[in-house]
Amino acid sequence: MDAFHFFLLCVASFRLTRLLVYDRITSFLRAPFHDEFEQDGETYIVIKGTGIRKWIGELLSCHWCTGVWCAALLYVGTVYAPTMFMPLVSILAIAGVASVIEMIVQK
Repeated sequence: MDAFHFFLLCVASFRLTRLLVYDRITSFLRAPFHDEFEQDGETYIVIKGTGIRKWIGELLSCHWCTGVWCAALLYVGTVYAPTMFMPLVSILAIAGVASVIEMIVQK
């Protein structure tokens, strides 16, 4: 893997992780596994259930944990199904760089 593709995978993994763990648009994916509530301007999470449901809830509440799985999924996908995964990786990487630029511009 060359440095460019490594960079693309890194940024795509960052964006996919943020999408799953933090973004409002994917809150419906997290809803079966944890409840979110705000208090004093802070958002708190309560994990639901036991067993696999609790495991998924813990996973979706931790960007470090979800990031490992996102990176693995994107890497394996690009190795074994590059025609399907490279457009996804490219879109996520573009969105990831755009979000970093947006954070810089907002400062």
